[in-house]
Amino acid sequence: MTKEPHDILKSFKPTKEFFIGIDSDGCAFDSMEIKHKECFCPNFINHLELQKVSKYARETWEFVNLYSKTRGCNRFLAIKTALDFLRTRKEVIGRNADIMETSALKKWISKESKLGNPSLEEYLKNNDIPELQKALKWSLAVNKTIANMVHGIPPFPYMRESLVKLFDKADAMVISQTPVEALIREWEENDILKYVHLIAGQEFGTKTEHIALGAKGKYPDNKILMIGDAPGDMQAAKTNGVLFYPINPANEEASWQRFLEEASDKFFAGEFEGEYEEKLIKEFNNCLPENPSW
Repeated sequence: MTKEPHDILKSFKPTKEFFIGIDSDGCAFDSMEIKHKECFCPNFINHLELQKVSKYARETWEFVNLYSKTRGCNRFLAIKTALDFLRTRKEVIGRNADIMETSALKKWISKESKLGNPSLEEYLKNNDIPELQKALKWSLAVNKTIANMVHGIPPFPYMRESLVKLFDKADAMVISQTPVEALIREWEENDILKYVHLIAGQEFGTKTEHIALGAKGKYPDNKILMIGDAPGDMQAAKTNGVLFYPINPANEEASWQRFLEEASDKFFAGEFEGEYEEKLIKEFNNCLPENPSW
């Protein structure tokens, strides 16, 4: 019998003294811009029939997913948030655009932690809801576009070197809201899959659950570190009472260089928690706005 994702996480056993979780899109790889601007957003406009307000749909999508504190959130939460923003924009109202309601999507999101296509397909077997059918069709189209377009993207400079450095001391796990299939393809393509012990994507639940089930209680809290580029990554770490290292948006290369040359040594020496981490988080919090400018 095939193990369920939660069971795979629960059965993960430490082999090293430390644990490091690493987000993928926008953190390990410079893939956020191409995925959202060329794959997610065009399908968002097409499948949600937003052609009439495409300029504002694109601006809203990019704010939610790239340039605000919701950066890196799950795709279904992103589509709900973007549509809710659009519904209140005066430019959209002025063009009499028909924006899809999100009440059914909100209900499903509130009930389901594994926010991916498989769980939505299962839900729709007993709940034939046009709103959710449209969201699924969009999501499947996104995956197809990403598979066709997103390739040949290397890790950020200093990221591979960091993986090599931590390999002997820490169990590494990819902690992401990207589908597992895409994660495996991207990490294999760059020959770095061998440096991680497990790939946990959206089918495995939230990032908070990934840490809670895969690492919490198996290592001391101060020996668990989450590396991420989004506030959701930090929240996943702090909800579990573990450490967070930020890859600052627009300064990813410098962030990875600092991790390789300074922060990793502090983590392994037990000098990361406290003043050093607080300084990093303060810097990170200043990178992204909470409210849009419109």
